[in-house]
Amino acid sequence: MYIVTAKEMYDIDHYTMHNIGMDGKILMENAGRAVSEKVKQIIKKSDSITVLIGPGNNGGDGFVIARTLWEDSFSVKTVQVVPDEKITGDASYHKNILLKSGLTIDSIQTERDLEKLLSKTDVVIDCLLGIGVKGVLREPLAGMVKQVNRSTAKIISVDIPSGLPADEGEDNFLSVQADYTFVIGAAKLSAFLQATAPKYGKWEVVSIGFPEKAFQKFAIRKHWAEASFKETLPKRLVYAHKGNHGKGLVVGGSAEMPGSITMTVEAALKAGAGLITAGTMKEIFPVIASRSVEATFHTLSETDGFLTNVNSIQTSNYHAIGLGIGMGRVAQTTELVRSIVNQANCPVILDADGLFHLKSVLLDVKNRQAPTVITPHPGEMAMLLDITVSELLLAPFRYSLEFAKEYNVFVVLKGKHTIITTPGGTQMVNSTGNQGLAKGGSGDVLTGIILAMIMQHENILHSICNACYLHGKSADMQIEEQNTYYDLMATDVINGIPKVYRTISHV
Repeated sequence: MYIVTAKEMYDIDHYTMHNIGMDGKILMENAGRAVSEKVKQIIKKSDSITVLIGPGNNGGDGFVIARTLWEDSFSVKTVQVVPDEKITGDASYHKNILLKSGLTIDSIQTERDLEKLLSKTDVVIDCLLGIGVKGVLREPLAGMVKQVNRSTAKIISVDIPSGLPADEGEDNFLSVQADYTFVIGAAKLSAFLQATAPKYGKWEVVSIGFPEKAFQKFAIRKHWAEASFKETLPKRLVYAHKGNHGKGLVVGGSAEMPGSITMTVEAALKAGAGLITAGTMKEIFPVIASRSVEATFHTLSETDGFLTNVNSIQTSNYHAIGLGIGMGRVAQTTELVRSIVNQANCPVILDADGLFHLKSVLLDVKNRQAPTVITPHPGEMAMLLDITVSELLLAPFRYSLEFAKEYNVFVVLKGKHTIITTPGGTQMVNSTGNQGLAKGGSGDVLTGIILAMIMQHENILHSICNACYLHGKSADMQIEEQNTYYDLMATDVINGIPKVYRTISHV
């Protein structure tokens, strides 16, 4: 599934019509019919249905939907809320077909007219406005949207809830609160943003005939789902040995936080790493060994319970390094981070306290030849950017993209919808996972899984996406089978990894 901005969607639409040669009227017919089939699955034959028609292609889709449902013997009222001169182009064409088919169109101009109408309606199909909305709605549409939201009817939006921005960066809007949204062609950015996603209700993308070629030309974002995980997960060779699956190093830990590195090591081993070495202070070895007897150890010096240097580590011995987990934020550990970043010729994953130290070594990271992966939550990303969390959440795709390009890093911005961004500008979104992960240790587990995946796959983007998917899917399956959102622990997520492999990958 592709994820697009409003402009990208317009470009895809234009390319399909002018370069591929598909008529806009056909696309509109396809859209209306595809949505109608989905609508039929969630309504009853006895329902009273009102299709609200506004200007533009969204209104045109509404004419097709009303006609298609009417032809299938549903009780449909078609209501146009704008003057006739606002219905033009392909929408006008489908309006005429509807009228010639024997349906009538009611016109209303005021919020009060709509209130009377909706009092007798079981289902509202919202085709008022599409993805071209900018700013806050004006009257009379503003009042009509408010009236729709006050209605007790089931609300189904077409493509996007009317009034909702399609893109990020908008926090001042008035929109329909949909129960369901059937999105046309490709998901819009706002379906993945904290402020706007709830307005969609349950949503699903419907295909209407846009060619793959058009998406490949204009879309730079995709949703990473189960099919992608299955397709790209590396297969274990019959004659493989431990060296084929990577020798990884995890550097971190402190007297105050021995559990963090312990979870990262265990998660990496459970996710499939061939060998994992914990680079930490000797006092922590028993804690790690109590959870992962398979791990090996490398002693690092410490002062007052915090790691101080890494000169004794031969970074060339490792295929990937996880760095920063539970190491603390004292000044002496910054040089440790800088040393590994500059020495290592393999992928380095920076998480947790490593991200705090990253701010001091950004130029070192930018000049690395090997890949660098950072895994911030919104608070950590805002810290790196010197902005507020609110500012970040308003435009997470843009901020992630700018940072990834500027500093030559892979950004894994964690959240309900985790955004993975490459230095080249490709973006993927993973949506597995749930609110049970909002607990200490979840990020440490993810770092371990990313470390394991990177060592087993030639494509680093696919590795990161699969790690995020596996991490979230394990949490989801744990909730389905034995845990609740309240009691889910990071270690439960580690224990759930085998279930995902067995159920999803069949390996």
